[in-house]
Amino acid sequence: MKSKSVPSRLAWLVLLMSACLPAAAQTATPAIPGVVDAGTAIELIKDGFESVEGPMPQPDGGLLFSNNRVGRIQRIAPDGSASVWYEGPGGANALTTTVNGDIAATLTEGKTISVVRPGEPPRELVGNYEGIPFNRPNDLVADRRGNIYFTDTPSPTATTAPAMPAAVYQLTAKGQLVRITTELSRPNGVALSPDERTLYVADTAGEWIHAVALNRKGRVGKRREFVKLAVPPPQNGAAPASGADGLAVDEKGRLYVATALGVQVVSAEGKPLGTIALPKRPQNLAFSGPGRSALYVVGGGAVYRIATQTRGPNRAGK
Repeated sequence: MKSKSVPSRLAWLVLLMSACLPAAAQTATPAIPGVVDAGTAIELIKDGFESVEGPMPQPDGGLLFSNNRVGRIQRIAPDGSASVWYEGPGGANALTTTVNGDIAATLTEGKTISVVRPGEPPRELVGNYEGIPFNRPNDLVADRRGNIYFTDTPSPTATTAPAMPAAVYQLTAKGQLVRITTELSRPNGVALSPDERTLYVADTAGEWIHAVALNRKGRVGKRREFVKLAVPPPQNGAAPASGADGLAVDEKGRLYVATALGVQVVSAEGKPLGTIALPKRPQNLAFSGPGRSALYVVGGGAVYRIATQTRGPNRAGK
């Protein structure tokens, strides 16, 4: 495999460094019809975590998210209090709830997709493709049929060519591993439409969110470009890149994308609806709280909550 071009590598490093920088210091939202009124408060729940990723709703309205620099999965209770839900090896990044009720995680250090439970070592589900270990599993989402979809991307600071290209995978309910595509520069966040007939994939180093068709059994079909995101001005002649990270959907099929410019909201038809800028750059997001009507956004060591006019899909995970 050929190594990345200098502009492509530079673009990704610029995005990586800017993840630690604050976005426009907004404390309230713009008006986005059906989502939020103008002036809706962006509530800071807690700041000061070492790292924040992988938010996932819990049945009681609480939220789990990873704090992978210190090997923890944290919990935010419905009343806003924080605690440690899991502490262990592997570097849990993204989280999802499987059809069996297990919590599966991408382990960036262990380079596996594994089930995690408090007080137990991770139980590996898959750790390689055709005998070659993954690069750095990033994000994942599970469907009601028992399939898990995830992204795997080489580290942006790697100094040698990876053994495998960046890719999107499906781990089927029967344990078969299917490589969906290797055509995205840096696949990152994933999400499923409410009817689970579409898999959305963010490309951090590009401008597009991609959509992969799924049939009624979850089998993979064609991929297409779904929406072109707004992007910050390119740096040093690098190609335009959105910095797209985590994804979430609401019950109406609207897509929420954590990007370098804030949370970009897109209709189910692929029409941009508006952008919510936060005090710190968003990294990932999920609906939770009573009736799943609050949008939780994590980024820069902080957890934010935004009351919305909509709600997340009625399913175990995001």
